[in-house]
Amino acid sequence: MKYMLLMQFSAAQTDFPAIDTWPAEDVKAHIEFMQSVNTKIIHAGELVDAQGLAMPDQAKIVRAGDGQAPVVSDGPFPETKEFLAGWWIVDCESPERAVEIAAYVSAAPGPGGKPLNMPIEVRPVMSGPPEEL
Repeated sequence: MKYMLLMQFSAAQTDFPAIDTWPAEDVKAHIEFMQSVNTKIIHAGELVDAQGLAMPDQAKIVRAGDGQAPVVSDGPFPETKEFLAGWWIVDCESPERAVEIAAYVSAAPGPGGKPLNMPIEVRPVMSGPPEEL
C-alpha cells in the first residue's frame, strides 16, 4: 500500500530555528541525512517519490468557483504557524513500516546534531473512492 509522509515545520517551535540560521555544518549534516533516507528507502524498493517544497513565502492560494475568474492571493497568511516542507510517497508492506520510516525521518539532525523531532504525518494514498460509494 502507498503512504504519503508529510514533513511539517512549525514556526511556533522555539527549539526549532529556521534552517537558514543554522551553522553551515549542521545544514550539511541535515541534508546528508535526508539524502541517506532516500537512499535507504530506494534500496528497500519502497520509494515512489520524494520532494522538498519552496518556503511558504513563495506560496499562492487559489480559489475559484461558479465560472468566475480565479482569485489568487499570497500565502500562507501571517496567522499560519505550520507549513508543509516536503513529502515522500512510499510503497510499504504495512502501515507499521510507513510509521517506522516516518519516525526515522522525524529524528533528522538539527543544530548541534540534536534530533529535530519533526512531526511527520503518515497518510494512506487512496487509489479510488471507498467501495461503499
